[in-house]
Amino acid sequence: MSNSNSSNKAAVPEAKSALNRFKYEVANELGVPLTDGYNGNLTSKQNGSVGGYMVKKMIEAQERQMSSGSSQQY
Repeated sequence: MSNSNSSNKAAVPEAKSALNRFKYEVANELGVPLTDGYNGNLTSKQNGSVGGYMVKKMIEAQERQMSSGSSQQY
């Protein structure tokens, strides 16, 4: 399947390269052999664990930022 058909777009395009680096960092932490390019040899469970853990880490970082006394409202 070609990446050109993907509807997965970053909300902040400037963050795309940072998110990509983060994805490989998380995959490495979890022991998922993610490579640049085709990863069709990975299971849905492996791929899902990377995405799920990324979300978990992003939520934890946001919670830390919100609890640090910031008065910014959303």
